[in-house]
Amino acid sequence: MKIHIKELAIVAAIFLSATLPQKSMAQASAAATGGRDRLLMDFGWGFNFGSATDPAKDFDPDPAGTGFSYFAKAGTAAGAAAADFDDRGWRLLNLPHDWAAEAPFSERGSGSHGYKAIGKNFPERSIGWYRKTFSIPASDLGRHITIDFDGVFRDSQVWINGFYLGRESSGYSPFGYDLTDYLNYGGDNTIAVRVDASLEEGWFYEGAGIYRHVWMTKTAPLHVAKSGTYVTTELKENSAEVTAQVTVNNDQPKDASFKIQQTILDASGNAVVSDESTDLSLQPGAVGEFASVLTVAHPHLWSVETPYLHKLVTTITSGGMVVDRYETPFGIRTLRWDANGGFFLNGKRVELKGTCDHQDAAGVGVAVPDDLNVFRVEQLKKMGSNAIRTSHNAPTPELLDACDRLGMLVMDENREYGINPQELGELERLIVRDRNHPCVVIWSIGNEEWSIEGNEKGTRVTQTMQTFAHRLDPTRLCTAAISGGWGDGTSVSIDVMGFNYFTHGNNDEYHQQFPNKPSVATEDASTFSTRGIYVEDRDHQHLTAYDTNKPDWGITAEESWTHYDARPYVAGLFQWTGFDYRGEETPFYWPAISSQFGILDTCGFPKDNFYYYQAWWSDQPVLHLFPHWNWPGKEGQEINVWVFSSCEEVELFLNGQSQGRKVMQKNSHLEWKVKYAPGTLMACGYSGGRKILTDKVETTGAPAAIQLSPYRPTIKADGEDVSVITVQVNDEQLRKVPDASNKITFEISGPGKIIGVGNGDPSSHEPDQFVESVSSFPLTGWHSKAVDSLTNLPEVAADFDDSGWQAAFAGRRGGGGRRGGGQPARPTVYRGSFDLPEIFSGATFALALRTLGQEQSVYLNGKLIVEYPALENAGGEINLAATALRPGKNVVAIVAMPVHGGFRNRDGDNQGNLGSPGLLRVTTPPGDWQRSLFNGLAQVIVQSTGQPGKIMLTAKSPGVADGILKLQAEPSARRRAIP
Repeated sequence: MKIHIKELAIVAAIFLSATLPQKSMAQASAAATGGRDRLLMDFGWGFNFGSATDPAKDFDPDPAGTGFSYFAKAGTAAGAAAADFDDRGWRLLNLPHDWAAEAPFSERGSGSHGYKAIGKNFPERSIGWYRKTFSIPASDLGRHITIDFDGVFRDSQVWINGFYLGRESSGYSPFGYDLTDYLNYGGDNTIAVRVDASLEEGWFYEGAGIYRHVWMTKTAPLHVAKSGTYVTTELKENSAEVTAQVTVNNDQPKDASFKIQQTILDASGNAVVSDESTDLSLQPGAVGEFASVLTVAHPHLWSVETPYLHKLVTTITSGGMVVDRYETPFGIRTLRWDANGGFFLNGKRVELKGTCDHQDAAGVGVAVPDDLNVFRVEQLKKMGSNAIRTSHNAPTPELLDACDRLGMLVMDENREYGINPQELGELERLIVRDRNHPCVVIWSIGNEEWSIEGNEKGTRVTQTMQTFAHRLDPTRLCTAAISGGWGDGTSVSIDVMGFNYFTHGNNDEYHQQFPNKPSVATEDASTFSTRGIYVEDRDHQHLTAYDTNKPDWGITAEESWTHYDARPYVAGLFQWTGFDYRGEETPFYWPAISSQFGILDTCGFPKDNFYYYQAWWSDQPVLHLFPHWNWPGKEGQEINVWVFSSCEEVELFLNGQSQGRKVMQKNSHLEWKVKYAPGTLMACGYSGGRKILTDKVETTGAPAAIQLSPYRPTIKADGEDVSVITVQVNDEQLRKVPDASNKITFEISGPGKIIGVGNGDPSSHEPDQFVESVSSFPLTGWHSKAVDSLTNLPEVAADFDDSGWQAAFAGRRGGGGRRGGGQPARPTVYRGSFDLPEIFSGATFALALRTLGQEQSVYLNGKLIVEYPALENAGGEINLAATALRPGKNVVAIVAMPVHGGFRNRDGDNQGNLGSPGLLRVTTPPGDWQRSLFNGLAQVIVQSTGQPGKIMLTAKSPGVADGILKLQAEPSARRRAIP
């Protein structure tokens, strides 16, 4: 059934700020390949630092600015943006990548970013360049090909084959570019990305680099647009009415006639209902919007308890061929926000028990592997949490995927607040990308906009943004996290009032003033605590783990939950924060490097407050006793003992002697003062007069053995999957030693690698990552001389005087410049040199050369190191022994019969614009992976390298038995990817 057609012709396209390019005749005449390919582009990128202040160090071949700029002519990019730039001296890595996580700590760094050595004070570490060369088959000519970045921090510029594609300032918004007309079909293509992380967007750790996935999408010219489906659901008595809207692009210079089939699949992949729209057409370059309404009988609903997912399959058929197939996971559910009753999901009131969370994690920074997001969501669900606020930015899509599957509600938050194209464009990309996720139940358009949230400008800006959001998604309401001016400004026009900290105003007075406006506590608590610390140690920036520490604006966990649990008109709350995060070291500064607001630390290890929330948020019986019972030297002194529990009563025993039985008040905790004596402290929990739970802490012996415990003992052998490993030391009785601080060294073998380590210590300056260092030394000072022979030449000697020779390769721009003149046809000796400041211990050395001609021989310091008799083998890399090098000046001499038209690039093509024909690459391996335990715990993240088999992780520390863990990498289909 044909429901609705809306064509957007050229004028409409201009309104949408999108110019649709006309394809070449060659592309138009090529047969369009049916189907859609979405290919991961994370593997095999080259990376190097540029410079924020020195153009020459930023690979600018014309730092004086006398030649073309990067943008003067299409396809003329220079330096590292040029397709033929020699990047063989760069480090190879896979994405996602956060170079800030690799950086050392420095007091000169920004506290917001955890005092990492990036930012304005570190221009040499704040610009990062990425390059990747890939092939496109000739058969792809005629297809529409795009590249999409899920997130780059920040201020990125992108080129393909020397063509400038664009700039994206946001460090969080997804963005992409059309590559179709710039590609070399049947050949190699090079993409270059410059990332500038000099400035901060937030006051928290934000990382640096291409820290989310990159994708290439290939479609027919007639295809579903990016994020081009929008699925909404409405429940009837025994059915659900599903409206499926699709946006179709006709990126070809001729009319398109087609039909669209919409099919809904259940969770098992079985078709539930289908509908077809026929006799559809689009003009050349036009965009069309089409809608179908499908009825699902007796639907399975998506909920927190049963997150049932359906899938919409959209198929476009033209000329009797399927030209596109697009899948959209979605959930059938209803949302309602009530001013007096709170939040309702599928007609049932759900108290939001949420946390605010930044995106970084221990060991990896913001380059979080997909399954690590799953781990973090599962940790929160164990606590009884049912909601996440994505503070304060668009989240990675994989987090929302995990929340969809696991049943975690999401407040999806926008980064920039404003009414112009930049701010509204970011909000649009967030909503259009995320609006099909059933987990997303409300949009947060911003956070604590202090300058306007309490005045008329805040009212106006908020209303404009909210109206814009409603046009994109009329099914969800909007909120904003408001820290002051309640009753004025933003709080007047926002759909759902967002209370940030009940200390900043009066909830009840606001509810009386706006009795018809729903509300939610968008941020609360901000309780400080350090995992495993029970005596304050400000010299090490450690606070106690008791629920007593808070800033002047903050509230303890117990005060916060008690306050909002008594106010059912408020839909619930989001506590600041679920996890500790780098930066915002309140109440400390340097040398602290991490916040301490988290209910869990940066590794995801629970702090004691975790069990307070678990007791009152979850349905499971809870009894948690703390602190630990290792207090040498405090015999006879009182220790403050706490219990978090859902039990009605708790009795405490020390070495079998009762310390008293107490009644647990709702939303509270219990305390005892106990004089310390070594032994066993035990709590017994009673409900209904019966003992139902016990928990104990014991005085342990000295560390005796390391224990490694995996989050998952089996991972997929796909080059991406991870397992999170908990590291602890036990005493001889196999009890965890809670105050252990052993330094652990890790070794790994088999098809796995360590990608990060951590321990949750908010003031630890130990590295999270140990990565190889790659340095390159250019060959400079080139001179050339024509000779009569290719052999027995004195001109190759290290000390030969070439000062009277002709300068060679002078004036070349390092990529993207004009061709130089032809080289002489006689045998020629080329001499250059590089300066090596020292012989790096343990390093490997490679001389990377381009092809200068046929029968090419290479000499280093007067000694022959390689001969290439054939032209096709004359370029490449030469591995060098350290003994062949010397500190200071090293001389390279190349004897070759030049090819007419100039020397060749590394692929053998004639090039006269490539600058120096070589460089020395020095690769220094990383040191041993190490991490100290912090209060008995540390963490290792192990990732598949792509092959199946057994992975063995060994942990060592002096004086204790090794810990050995065997993981299994199971054969698994990899995601389709660009190699």
